[in-house]
Amino acid sequence: MKISQQSKYLAVLTVFFFTCSVSSLLAKPKDKDRWNSKYEPEVYLFGEKPIPFLVDNVHLLRKGKVLDIAMGEGRNGVYLATQGFEVLGLDISEKGLEKAHNLAKKNKVTIKTKVVDLESFTLEPSSYDVILCTYYMQKDLFKQFQSALKPGGMIVVETYNVDYLKYVQFSRKWALDTNEMLDIFKGLRVIRYQDYDDGKEAYSSIIAQKPE
Repeated sequence: MKISQQSKYLAVLTVFFFTCSVSSLLAKPKDKDRWNSKYEPEVYLFGEKPIPFLVDNVHLLRKGKVLDIAMGEGRNGVYLATQGFEVLGLDISEKGLEKAHNLAKKNKVTIKTKVVDLESFTLEPSSYDVILCTYYMQKDLFKQFQSALKPGGMIVVETYNVDYLKYVQFSRKWALDTNEMLDIFKGLRVIRYQDYDDGKEAYSSIIAQKPE
């Protein structure tokens, strides 16, 4: 039986969350050390390929400046760079961003990165054409996305929803309620939305646009 690249990614991420306490997931100095340790091996923890939802819908996105929230090793941001976007990635891990630059070099593109603690970071208003955030849950930061977009700018967000708890032991804190993503981004025009559930994993994905 073939296992999809997306399934492999979700399985790895599930193991990570399960082996960490909820408190350890908060962006504190020890998180920097933890993620740097996770990203230390040469192999890419979540692979080098972008999430399928991004690939399937990249043609819908407005070209320009992309902010990749919690970029990690850069697979999604680097993909957008190969598609002609100008990418800035934020993450708490220097090691993850170093690997993102290496991946960009491998793909013959360049990206910009910045090491930040996202829990104390304020997004610049009206600055980005696309804000990308995958499998990073910080609802107070989500609320900044609309103001940080330029008029007509778009968000791309994908993360676990509550149905995922049916299949694995997983902290309820890190799963969205049913349709919660639609509520969080209700000021934006929904371009694409999905609740994915194949009986093994479950997550929600959205592309939404700020009014012009």
